[in-house]
Amino acid sequence: MSLRVPDLLRHAAIVIVLAVAACRPGPTAYIAVDPGRPAPDATPPVLSAAASDSVVSARFRNVHFHMWPGVALDLDDLRGRMHSLRADHVVSFDDKQSFVLAIDTGTVGLAVGDLSRLMNTYVFAYRGAPLRDLSFSVDGGHLVQRGVLHKIVDIPFEMVGAVSVTPAGEIRVHPVSMKICSIPGKGLMAALGVTLQKLIDVRQAKGVRIEGNDLFLDPTRLMPPPAIAGHLASVALEPGRLVQYFGSAGGVAANGRNMVPDSAAANYMLFRGGTLQFGKLFMVHADMEVVDLAPADAFDFDLGQYHEQLVAGHHLTLPDDGLLVYMPDLAKMTAGQRTMSANGDVVADTGRSRRP
Repeated sequence: MSLRVPDLLRHAAIVIVLAVAACRPGPTAYIAVDPGRPAPDATPPVLSAAASDSVVSARFRNVHFHMWPGVALDLDDLRGRMHSLRADHVVSFDDKQSFVLAIDTGTVGLAVGDLSRLMNTYVFAYRGAPLRDLSFSVDGGHLVQRGVLHKIVDIPFEMVGAVSVTPAGEIRVHPVSMKICSIPGKGLMAALGVTLQKLIDVRQAKGVRIEGNDLFLDPTRLMPPPAIAGHLASVALEPGRLVQYFGSAGGVAANGRNMVPDSAAANYMLFRGGTLQFGKLFMVHADMEVVDLAPADAFDFDLGQYHEQLVAGHHLTLPDDGLLVYMPDLAKMTAGQRTMSANGDVVADTGRSRRP
């Protein structure tokens, strides 16, 4: 619906008043609000686990899982199912859009620096985006967001928010204080009858909506593929990161399969059931554990570059035909290992051989 000229002039006047008033020096005051840390609650599995080759049970423990350039999720301990979206029911590591990861239970951390990059390079990375230069930090029990709001003129802002979870599983960021050009802005906006919802159009943003002055983030739509499904039960702030709790602790593994790993590894990815594809290989009735070669810290893994890690590692075939794969952390791979991957070399315990 188009706005009439008087309406446009009124909106322009409001924004100019905000910008001019906000740039005058003044005292800064924050309202301290402690949202607390809710405990994860019991929730049913997200999707029914059908006894079908289209479902691969999965477990991730201490995995730094890259989702986007400069953005990774810390999968502290996650259980779920990879549902194939392909007609042949295959879950392909070479196609991030070939499956949905349905989370039953899990703890997922996101560093605030990665959240900043996600917002700038993916969520609001479109022409005419109303927000830019976004950055996030944790201050005690609050999430602090800084950036530039573009509305006729560029307006620097800072919002201190209390973080909680809605019944629908969205992350709600409720502003407890706001600054525009270094002065408190909530009172000024209230006096002018202006809300963030009226000022900011986020209809093109991915996984974000605004209601009143509250910002809502949908964790299942905020990230690029592979798609994620699951119910967010609670959320907490830790120094430097946002932590999300999905489902209930100690949930039952999908399809009733025993998701205990074959090794005593601290950092691993475990896949069982269904059909997996990686490169030219297909694993039917999959039984594969991928283990971190350097377990002193989290397993640094990138699905988009898994081939390099696979080539630079080695594997063992178990007596029950399961596969135990050892991979180096992506960030610790040497230039020589990356060159070997590009040339198609295979690395084993005793050396390497050229793949035909």
